[in-house]
Amino acid sequence: MAKEKIKVLVADDSQVTRMLLVHLLNADPHIQVLGTVNDGQAALNFLQDASVRPDVVLMDIHMPHMDGFEATRLIMETTPLPIVICTATSDPQELAVAFRSMEAGALACVEKPVASTDADFERRASNLLQTIRLMSEVKVVRRWPRARAAANHAHLTDAREAARVRAGSAISVIGIGASTGGPPVLQAILSGLPKDFPLPLLIVQHIAPGFLPGMVEWLNQTTGLRIHIAAHGATPLPGHAYIAPDDFHMGIAASGRIALARDAHESGLRPAVSYLFRSLAQTCGAHATGVLLTGMGKDGAAELKLMRDAGAFTIAQDRESSVVHGMPGEAIDLGAACVVLPGDRIAGALATRVAQKQAAGEIPS
Repeated sequence: MAKEKIKVLVADDSQVTRMLLVHLLNADPHIQVLGTVNDGQAALNFLQDASVRPDVVLMDIHMPHMDGFEATRLIMETTPLPIVICTATSDPQELAVAFRSMEAGALACVEKPVASTDADFERRASNLLQTIRLMSEVKVVRRWPRARAAANHAHLTDAREAARVRAGSAISVIGIGASTGGPPVLQAILSGLPKDFPLPLLIVQHIAPGFLPGMVEWLNQTTGLRIHIAAHGATPLPGHAYIAPDDFHMGIAASGRIALARDAHESGLRPAVSYLFRSLAQTCGAHATGVLLTGMGKDGAAELKLMRDAGAFTIAQDRESSVVHGMPGEAIDLGAACVVLPGDRIAGALATRVAQKQAAGEIPS
């Protein structure tokens, strides 16, 4: 029996773009467009009235009447299903709205395959189709309405204040690697750490070219830490997070400064988590911590094992909270993780690790 096609609802206010997306999606033998709408409210109405439920909603951000963020929030509170944000904008502030939508429950954000060079169009179209196929298999859960979420946030803020860490640490740096589904988990980790967290964080997040400034803008708006696109030669500061820029590997030099490189792609990736973790294992050894989050493939898994073998504390995200358990699952199979945790408990584990070092007298209080 042939496998049932993935049914997609397309929400975009441009008729030309809707026609293009319908053409691309229906050309894939595994995908069928169930319907199209021109704004977020129409998407909500479709989901409430449709006799056939879509498997995925492909959602634009900027639409009249109700934008993609508000529509995503309401869908995840009422009729939750996988949502993929599809945008052509390159403005960091506008892209921050796309990442807010991921915070509200959207699973991924992809580039809209509109007018560009032939190579860019093919790459964007291929990524869109692959993301739709992948996200259709993800099991989503209902989100709490905003009032309840705000109350929970206040509780978490109190807990963070109670667990505030005030001093430096012998763990010189924390390295984090993430891919598909990573931005919301990164946001949860960074917002779960106190503003005066005594360690710097180096982050590799696989993301579409041009989307990084928007993600940094969003993280700066929604976390207490200071988030930067990493610069070559910068000294990592406590309470700051540095994200590898587009098309550059990132590591740590013997001097303790950030090192960016255009070395060869690793597993087709630049930046690669493998490059960061290998650098931390070689340069920092037991004074580093490695965290491998949700993502497809195996980038960083073997190198997280290198970190653990060098004495570092290592964390892998668990299967249940991962959108895709490829990278952390591979690391777990290799014995690379000291602990396996859901995404929302990783910040607490990092804070506890620092507190234990302080209590043991290994770092100043």
